[in-house]
Amino acid sequence: MKTRILLVDDECEYSSMLKGRLEAAGYFDVREENNELLAVSAAREFAPDIVLLDVMMPHLEGSEVAARFRADRLLRDVPILFLTALVSEEDAPDGSCSSGGNTFLPKSLSIEKLMDCIAQAIALSRRASVAV
Repeated sequence: MKTRILLVDDECEYSSMLKGRLEAAGYFDVREENNELLAVSAAREFAPDIVLLDVMMPHLEGSEVAARFRADRLLRDVPILFLTALVSEEDAPDGSCSSGGNTFLPKSLSIEKLMDCIAQAIALSRRASVAV
């Protein structure tokens, strides 16, 4: 069974490219949502295993979209990885930066490192749900 990823990013070219690269790996089923105002309804319909969420979008910031996910009883436990052009791989030598319990990944991150981060986030989420 493939990992279901909801990719929320207002940059259509970027999200289309990333979707193609992730799906080409053969492990992922990716749904793009280019309107952050529709992200929660898209997630409720698609039931993702993880969300890749842009930080800066025109109507709502990624943190506001994430708050809507956390407020939704069906989506609150879905792991979210933030993608941003504000952080480079040089700023985050291990590929990620954490802030307030959130993981921020550079949009320039290699597809291999991104797939590793996705696997780690899902594994952590599953361990946390078993512990509860």
